[in-house]
Amino acid sequence: MNSIAREARSLLGCPSWTSSQSLRCDPHRHQQLRGIRVKVLNGNLERALAFMQRVMQSSGIERMIKQEQTHHIKNSEKRILARKNLERKLRSQEFARKLQAVLVKKVRGM
Repeated sequence: MNSIAREARSLLGCPSWTSSQSLRCDPHRHQQLRGIRVKVLNGNLERALAFMQRVMQSSGIERMIKQEQTHHIKNSEKRILARKNLERKLRSQEFARKLQAVLVKKVRGM
């Protein structure tokens, strides 16, 4: 857990070259720079860590950390990941098409 927190801190750290103008251009970046704060109530550290993990998963920070891999990925793993990403993309496009067809039918009163 410490390694995840350390990487999150390094990813979300505010560099000295960040200007207020760049924060105005990207409001999500400002949200990321604030980081995640968790209160430990009644000395219950386990509960606070579980809560922090849920918040990190829901905010997408965990996904960002996993994407920032520093180790080598084998070509076979790259192919597998590319295939999975393509399948996910095709599924979402197919779902969007089906949803659009249903909405068109509802609008037309069919």
